[in-house]
Formats: sequence, C-alpha cells, structure tokens
Amino acid sequence: MKKIAVLCGGTSSEREVSLRSGEAVYQALLATGYSAVKIDANTSLIERLFQERPDAVFIALHGKLGEDGTLQGLLDIMGIPYTGPGVLASAIGMNKLITKKLLSYEGIPTPPFISLNRKEVDTLGWTSVLNKIKQLYPLPLVVKPIAQGSTIGVFFVHREDDIIAAVKDALSFDSEILVEKMIKGTEVTASIMGDNPPVVLPLIEITSVTGIYDYQSKYTPGMSQHIIPPNLPETTQKLAREVCLRTYQAIGCRGYARVDCIIDANGQPFVLEINTAPGLTATSLFPDAARHAGIEFPELVRQIVEMARTGY
Repeated sequence: MKKIAVLCGGTSSEREVSLRSGEAVYQALLATGYSAVKIDANTSLIERLFQERPDAVFIALHGKLGEDGTLQGLLDIMGIPYTGPGVLASAIGMNKLITKKLLSYEGIPTPPFISLNRKEVDTLGWTSVLNKIKQLYPLPLVVKPIAQGSTIGVFFVHREDDIIAAVKDALSFDSEILVEKMIKGTEVTASIMGDNPPVVLPLIEITSVTGIYDYQSKYTPGMSQHIIPPNLPETTQKLAREVCLRTYQAIGCRGYARVDCIIDANGQPFVLEINTAPGLTATSLFPDAARHAGIEFPELVRQIVEMARTGY
C-alpha cells in the first residue's frame, strides 16, 4: 500500500484554502485505499518528511513556498515523487509577469499589460506612473500582484481617480504588480490532466453573483455558478481548448493544472493565468470539471497521485 503525504496549510496568504484542499484530498486518499498522512507545511517540513518516509507527496499547498517551485525543488533533492508540475513550470506559473511574457513570445493571446515595482513607483513619481498606465486606456483595468493566487490583492479599476489607491494596495501584497486591460467577455476555465498526451476536461463558464469572480465568490457556496458546457458556440469552445492546451504545454506543465481565460465578443480567448496547483475544495473548479467528465473526486485524486514523479 502506497503511503502518501498530503502537504497543505503553509504560510502563504492562501493558507485557509490550502487547508480545505488538503483535508478533501486526505479523505479521498483514505477512501481509495491509500495510507495517508496530512502535514501542515508551516511545521518542520523536512523532519516530518524524513519521519514519515512517504512514497509520494500530494501538494495541496497554494501560493508562495508551495506552488512556486520552491517545494518542488526540495522534493527533487530528497528524491520524493510529487503531484503536479515540476520546478520550472511551477515557478513560471506562479509569476504572472513571466507567464504573460512567455505567452506573448509564444503568440498566445493575453490581455495587454504593463508591470510596476515599488522602486519604480518611488523613483518615477505618480505623474509618470499614471502616464505609463494610460497606455492601456480606456478603462476598466485590473491591478494585481504578480505572485498571489485566489484573486488575493486583485483590484478592478473603473475610475481614473481609483488607480493610485489600487496600485498602492496591490503593492502591499507584492513588490511587483501587473496593470492589465480588463477585457469584457465570458470567463472560462480549462482543467487539464496528464502530459502523454494531456487531456482537456470539460470547459467551465464562470459567473458570479457580484459580477466579479473574486475570493469571496470562489470560496463561498452560492456566490458563483459553474456552467458546463459554457454558453458559447462549439467553434469558440474548440478555440478556447486549443489556446489553453497551448498554454499548458508552453509553460511545461505535467500532472495537472488549470488555465483561466476570458473570451471577448468576437470569440477570441485571452489567457489570464495558469494555476499549477488548482484548488480542490468543495466549490473548486477542477473537481467540477472532472465530475462532468465522469471522474468522481476520489478517482481524480487517485489519478493525480499515480502521475506523481520527480524532475522537470
């Protein structure tokens, strides 16, 4: 019987979401016959791993030190197989700026953007910063930290008077931020599994009670709706699947990941970001997509575990 260590919790701003994902995965592992242990990664992680000696690690951590390649590198050094993408893809996926630069290089559509860091803001002054941001006009804009998840620290700007406050607030979450043109359209997410070949699970259209898919909408039951299949023409859905799959492959993912995009009025998908350690809570998107593909949650967890390995 394989022993699986579920790593969750941690110290990032997404700790609470991670604990919920970890508990769900832990229960699923027990239900499918694995020997499982749950480890809160804010404790003495290396000592616990040596103590438990798992056959593989299920990474249910979100955010920094969990899905940014740091943990993946440690597990590679220790020779312990783990779920999800390796060091490089995890590091790229966590950094929204690097992700968008790679997408642009690969010719994959992504909303126009600029980046700002604290030093640049302090040096340039607000007049120059605002002039730089005006490249993205007309409003609205999205201001977000480059290395946060679960929509933490993301601000939607509809009035010019609110730009400075949004930049200041986003910089309180990270030393570097993105300012991105908000493209109006249908928000869709593609959950993708495997790498030989990767399989795109049913697309999900996301709607929110508030009109914005923020932290509250993501994790509060009843605050968002998952529409499967999306209310979009099949040709548009096919294009979205292709764009999301190209993103998954360009970043070098394996195991599983989720790609979020927005589809404009012309049917053109624009990739927003990739999640290399998608949430696995009761309200999460990835399990919902799997369920509509005939894969119940315990079986989904089993398949992810069986793809665990080390290396890039």
